[in-house]
Amino acid sequence: MKTDSKPWYWIPVLNFASGLPYAIVISVSVIMYKSLGINNEDIGIYTSLLYLPWVIKPLWSPFIDLYSTKRNWFLAMQLFISIAFLVVGLTIPTSHFFILSLAVFWVAAFASASNDVASDGFYMLALAKEQQSFFLGIRSTFYRLSMLTGNGLIVIIAGYLEEQYGDKTKAWSYTMIIVGLIMAVITIYNYFFTPKTEMKTTGNELELTPKVSFGTVFSSFFQKKQIGLALAFILFFRLGESQLLKMLTPFLINEKSVGGMGLTTQDVGIIYGTFGVLALTIGGILGGIAISKQGLGKWMLPMILTMHLPIIGFILLSHFHPASIFYVYATVIAEQFGYGFGFAAFMMYLIYVADGESKTSHYSIATGFMALGMMLPGMLSGYIQEYLGYTNFFVWVFLATIPGLILSRFLIFPKDFGKKSGA
Repeated sequence: MKTDSKPWYWIPVLNFASGLPYAIVISVSVIMYKSLGINNEDIGIYTSLLYLPWVIKPLWSPFIDLYSTKRNWFLAMQLFISIAFLVVGLTIPTSHFFILSLAVFWVAAFASASNDVASDGFYMLALAKEQQSFFLGIRSTFYRLSMLTGNGLIVIIAGYLEEQYGDKTKAWSYTMIIVGLIMAVITIYNYFFTPKTEMKTTGNELELTPKVSFGTVFSSFFQKKQIGLALAFILFFRLGESQLLKMLTPFLINEKSVGGMGLTTQDVGIIYGTFGVLALTIGGILGGIAISKQGLGKWMLPMILTMHLPIIGFILLSHFHPASIFYVYATVIAEQFGYGFGFAAFMMYLIYVADGESKTSHYSIATGFMALGMMLPGMLSGYIQEYLGYTNFFVWVFLATIPGLILSRFLIFPKDFGKKSGA
């Protein structure tokens, strides 16, 4: 195995390719279904079930570890995702679009989860350890940028087409076809620019990780030190965020008469696709730099607080319903910066948990538990919001961040973990 000396060429686009399908399946589908008239309860439960492939991906991640190369896996999965989104676009004009599009999104979610496993493993194999902490901020930033491309640029396109055609069905059909074409272009780029680090420098024989049994790979994860506490932290850390993400778009789009902000689809896309992108980028880069300079121990608590405190802004928005859109921009900027800066700590801790032999599979298991922590609360979010109303719902979301904060104070890990050598 050789490490790559030019990671700037491929890390941004490879992680963008991981985040964009996730954004479309998990987030943009919420906006699309809301625009096409699906109610909050159905949106909450059915789009949250789309998390399931990310929850159970540890069941097949060892096969990605043991067969072929990570590069072959993520290229194949990205191509498959491209085709799936094109098919979604074709199903939207049909009479049973909700069931059909959900079925194709489900298939795309399995391919996306597999792409994540391969891309995560490739990142850890292709970079030296001292590079991993530095590029963590870049990696998470471009992953989140891809999500904002979905919630920003893609939604702006959909909103524009809604106005042009006066037909939301046609607008979203064309939008999903465009997404499929974008993924195809990204796949082609990654084919040419990702390094073949899993190939020997001479000959064509694959340099693979020594093969071990599926059971050994899986069971060894649960033998790690403090694994019970670590899994509890992973499950509860995103308890508030999992519900916030599902109901935030309905809150922004719903009319003020039912507690929402009354924004258009295009308004939401512009808010997240402009200043939101900039705030996220700055936050993510600063988060990665901070950890690489001083280690995870110093930044864990400040980063968690920075990530969760902006929820207070949504409580205030839902209570006062200010007429000026400036306040929505300010809240989104604070939330996106906090997410970019704070999530770097959580991802660095997942790398710590996965460290050792079979790191690709172990990282997949850790992120599978993270997805479970997103899926279950998200399924109930629509019902909770309808019962509590938006203001009380956001208060509940803020309170739901407390268990993860408390658990973080009991985690044991090297305080300088992630610190760049010589920093």
